[in-house]
Amino acid sequence: MTNPAEELLDIVDDNDRVIGTALRGEVYRQGLTHRCVFVMVRDPAGRIFVHRRTDTKLFAPGAYDMWVGGVVGSGETYAEAAVREAEEELGVHGIAPRPIFKFLFREPDGGKLSWWCDMYEAEWDGPVSPQESEVAWHAWLTPAELSERLARDTFVPDGLEAYRRYLERRQG
Repeated sequence: MTNPAEELLDIVDDNDRVIGTALRGEVYRQGLTHRCVFVMVRDPAGRIFVHRRTDTKLFAPGAYDMWVGGVVGSGETYAEAAVREAEEELGVHGIAPRPIFKFLFREPDGGKLSWWCDMYEAEWDGPVSPQESEVAWHAWLTPAELSERLARDTFVPDGLEAYRRYLERRQG
């Protein structure tokens, strides 16, 4: 499918139960709760894959992210979407994401957008060929380098919230 706005998504309630379906463009326009996956990909040295989203993305165009991932298609499981999204965005095959936790993201400052975020981690030891329609820039950054970028660059709000929760869990 060439137009992401035409992708069919499951609409879910505050308990992550499917209550209907809608096209992604409509989901965003109406602020309907849906499902997403986030995968933190590290190399064997522990560096994190960080990228800048293309300016054509429907949500947070041009923003940076420390997660790869995206929406879960209608009828797709979180685990299936995690593999599909990671492989598409990184341009690889054979990645094996491991689930870590899930939370309901609500857009800050009174925004209408919300989605369930199922979080994964994966290690990748090989070259990547990021999807040009999704990734405008990428690098493998140490946690310290990522912290420097967090202080100066604009990151996606859901990715920031997910990373905050990720760090809390690792420290706790």
